[in-house]
Amino acid sequence: MDEEKISQQEVEEILQKYDRESAYRKYKGFFARLVAAIAITFSVFQLYTAAFGVLDAMIQRSIHLTFGLTLIYLLYPASKKWRKDKINPLDLALAILAPMTTMYIVINYKELVLRAGTVTRLDLVVGVLGLILILEAVRRIVGIPMVIVASAFIAYAIFGRYMPGALAHRGISLQRLIGHLFFTTEGIFGIPLGVSSTFVFLFILLAAFLERTGLGQLFIDLSNALVGWASGGPAKVAVFTSALEGTIGGSSVANTVGSGSFTIPMMKKLGYRPEFAAAVEATASTGGQIMPPVMGAAAFLMAEFTGIPYGKIIIAAMVPAIFYFFAVWMAVHWEAKKIGLKGMSKEQLPKIGRVLVERGHLLLPLVIVLYLLVTGFTPVRAAFYAIVVSVITSMIRKGTRMKLIDIPAALEAGARGALSVVAATACAGIIIGVVTVTGVGLKLGTALVDLAQGNLLITLIFTMFTSLILGMGVPTTANYVITSTIAAPALLRLGVWVLPAHMFAFYFGVIADITPPVALAAMAGAGIARSDPFKTGVTATRIGIAAFLVPYVFVYYPQILLIGMKDPLSLIWPLLTTTFGLIVLSGGLTSYFVGRLKPLEGLLYSIGGIMVVFPGLVTDLTGFVLVGLAALSQTIRKGWAFKTAR
Repeated sequence: MDEEKISQQEVEEILQKYDRESAYRKYKGFFARLVAAIAITFSVFQLYTAAFGVLDAMIQRSIHLTFGLTLIYLLYPASKKWRKDKINPLDLALAILAPMTTMYIVINYKELVLRAGTVTRLDLVVGVLGLILILEAVRRIVGIPMVIVASAFIAYAIFGRYMPGALAHRGISLQRLIGHLFFTTEGIFGIPLGVSSTFVFLFILLAAFLERTGLGQLFIDLSNALVGWASGGPAKVAVFTSALEGTIGGSSVANTVGSGSFTIPMMKKLGYRPEFAAAVEATASTGGQIMPPVMGAAAFLMAEFTGIPYGKIIIAAMVPAIFYFFAVWMAVHWEAKKIGLKGMSKEQLPKIGRVLVERGHLLLPLVIVLYLLVTGFTPVRAAFYAIVVSVITSMIRKGTRMKLIDIPAALEAGARGALSVVAATACAGIIIGVVTVTGVGLKLGTALVDLAQGNLLITLIFTMFTSLILGMGVPTTANYVITSTIAAPALLRLGVWVLPAHMFAFYFGVIADITPPVALAAMAGAGIARSDPFKTGVTATRIGIAAFLVPYVFVYYPQILLIGMKDPLSLIWPLLTTTFGLIVLSGGLTSYFVGRLKPLEGLLYSIGGIMVVFPGLVTDLTGFVLVGLAALSQTIRKGWAFKTAR
């Protein structure tokens, strides 16, 4: 067996190690059918409410969470040591008990509304039990760091009177806290879970249907046909495929392992270092969360928090996403040139015309969803219609036709894929609930501005590090919730526009997946490449350098987000400087720019590239001078080398 290849069993082991969502039980017999029935019913419920109207917020979200908790306790064992083919009696008991706490709201909804604000002893017991069971579900599928963060917020709410200085508050009684978190739409059943129970679930379901139609393979074939022939072909295929896969969303880790199981061995076979091959796939896959039209779950939250329609957010996100993948592409390009890698022969590659004729119609659902979002349809309607269209278009040709069994399989896969989002958004609601009841968000935001002494750049740097540190333990959704709650108001006070402020927090929440020391996507890629995880994370950070710079660009130049443009020509200069800066920066960091570089030349190109990317006339001119010095040194050195050779 070729040592470069990786078996399906190894792929599953890597997924289970780095992606908690993949470490689920695999039943046979009755429990397999039970889980499938609950998951399919979950998806049907979501489709029904999308088609005929969403229920009252509290009821919709309670039912959504009921399904989620039931499936989490059935599928995810309390301990990794427990059997994965058989349910533990404790988990079965919790799978029955947990949904009873959320259905208590549905059953007693009218009574709860009539005595709004009054929490009975039974309410308190149910609320405390529900809160504990939600945190335990989060521990199983998301991870303990998020539970620790949420628990710290709960402790702050109860014991806030003992906090020092400005952070102190009068303290919230347990009864009032439970009433706020569990029986209103300000806590667990707040905006994050509301987004999960409408937009996000449907887009995850859409991705499941599109996968069943064979769209993933179409992306791979298109990428091979378009760029497989170029220098460093497989690596560029990985970047292009990940960009295309990003249009329908997905998990950074799952995408890294999914497409990386064939792109990483191909890159290694071509001659790329294992660390570089793994880093390219991890960086490209992580970028899927920032690629429109279906971005990460946090992007839907952004629409709700800011009041900006999601259709406008995906338009705003387009240019930064292109910059991100362009920078990854350039890093791959310079590395390929540096080590003299060629592309694959065109005889080995599929023909673009044939690929589009045979399966091009599978792209229609994406076109539909983009058109509907941009023209003002709600994300719920857009996703619903795209799901219907995906089934219809698959029937056009026999080779892409969905079998009857594929429809329930897609319904089950969609529900399973949404579970981590259900848990994370419910937990994020706890954090938001504490922030609203204590006012700690405003206090921390004020403290952030004071610490930075009102300096915007320093405030942005503090926000970046806060988001990256949080990203070591919590998913992008919760990271964005916390960072936007604390930092976004601070940035607004300093004159930053609403969308750039929230997009800034969102970006750094995403790229935490490739930032050491945790860097889960990079570690997953390292598992496939059999490379050093830390070196892979460092390399991924270098390749994804654009993600660290572009957010600063759109804060200082909001026109990059295609907003506030009085004159379209005002966009030309930042586009040109950012593009040029990313090209030379990638070259400097790779130690190759139209030829091999000496260390000082690489340093000049790198610093010059950063200065050119960073907004401002002075920084642009300084950057151009540094790039010019590096180019001059390179030219003189090549000239001397030519004379010596003669």
